[in-house]
Amino acid sequence: MDYELKGKHAIVTGGSRGIGRATVLALAQQGAMISTCYVRDSDDVGTLAEELEQMGSDKLIARCDVTKTGEVDRLVEQAHRRFGPVDLLVNNAGVISHLPLEKLGPEEWQRVLDTNLTGMYNTIRKSLSVFAPTASVVNITSAVANHGMPAASHYVASKAAVMGLTRALCKELGPRGIRVNAIASGLIDTDQMNAVNAEGRARYNQMISVGRIGRPEEVAQAVLFLASGAASYITGATLNVDGGI
Repeated sequence: MDYELKGKHAIVTGGSRGIGRATVLALAQQGAMISTCYVRDSDDVGTLAEELEQMGSDKLIARCDVTKTGEVDRLVEQAHRRFGPVDLLVNNAGVISHLPLEKLGPEEWQRVLDTNLTGMYNTIRKSLSVFAPTASVVNITSAVANHGMPAASHYVASKAAVMGLTRALCKELGPRGIRVNAIASGLIDTDQMNAVNAEGRARYNQMISVGRIGRPEEVAQAVLFLASGAASYITGATLNVDGGI
């Protein structure tokens, strides 16, 4: 399907692995110019660069910790100089840990909220001055924001806050022609699932209406839709991509 994103400039945070990587590659397949970032060096960064080169995609891959405003400023400025106005910002960078409340100290609470929520504030705020007239923002949140999850109150709180941020900014930025939406992903087969054994996966499959864990590419396809003209009258929405969990 052609989403008419050829020549558009997309910034994707956390693009070296999982949903972010699938999104980068899906956008590149559509002919978009890609600016993406990672927080730590890994083999994934190198293989992503190789894949994009093989596709002939214009790309910028940079290190950026979205919790640090200086690094975000540098990423957005560098991306703007390289590719011009930003047509799409995908806020994907995020972290998770599993700790019951009595063991959840203030430092870990803050780390998760800083990355999952404040990181989005940082990237959106910096991008305001370089957005194209009809830009789109897609924030990746999680289905657990609706359902809850034990031993992850900090993560659930951050993801629920992303939905509120999305709804507020759609009203604030809509008059400027900027759409802001979110995707609430369900159980997706990313690195986070590597520690789940066969029994655990079978239990998860029983919880999901379609009977299986999702693929990162399926979330990426939803990003393409929300970024495209097909979603021109959709803003402030949270699209569930969770297999009916």
